[in-house]
Amino acid sequence: MKADILQRLLEARKGRRGVAVVSDLASGEQRFIARGEASGDAALDAALDESFARDHSRTIEIGGAEVFIHIHNPPLKMIIVGAVHVAQDLIPMAGAAGFDVSVIDPRGAFATAERFPQVTLHSDWPDEVMPGLGIDHRTAVLALTHDPKIDDPALTHALRSECFYIGALGSRKTHAGRLERLSAHGFEAETMARIHGPIGLDIGARGTAEIAISIMGQVVQVLRRGPGA
Repeated sequence: MKADILQRLLEARKGRRGVAVVSDLASGEQRFIARGEASGDAALDAALDESFARDHSRTIEIGGAEVFIHIHNPPLKMIIVGAVHVAQDLIPMAGAAGFDVSVIDPRGAFATAERFPQVTLHSDWPDEVMPGLGIDHRTAVLALTHDPKIDDPALTHALRSECFYIGALGSRKTHAGRLERLSAHGFEAETMARIHGPIGLDIGARGTAEIAISIMGQVVQVLRRGPGA
């Protein structure tokens, strides 16, 4: 790899930007292409979009030439607002799927190292913590407390970010009230539609473990297939 491309890769990693190095396998020529940047070739752009979405490096044929697409995506992050039982079941699944998990809950009795070992805990309010967490297109935000004083500030910050997934725990009635409050704060219906509420896939889940499975399934579905999946 050329020194200039390596330097750009290091800078992209530091800035949590998704990039690809596209190598012509015959000539050895390499191109550095940022996520969302047009390459000038529609077929390559389509292949890059799919590869970025799936974190999948691969060899493809473009215009009769074999090229290797090497994807360099930032690590995945999950921010869980609410140190609740569902979060305890969800965290191991998220870790196994490659997510770096943080938990936010200002209620000291819930957010304890005993209940959440080996996880980054924040005991301040979401609107105090979240601006410093670097929420970006590789971040999922989950609001799980059922408490508007905690969940609403978290959702407000998430809606103003480019996080790929936003979910909120609660019934349809609870979610309708949530949308009314967010609307009163100036959010449009199209923006609020980013929130998956009730959170999780409709699998008939019972109990916290199954709810956690439904949530993790939905997070992965949106990550890999996009928000319209």
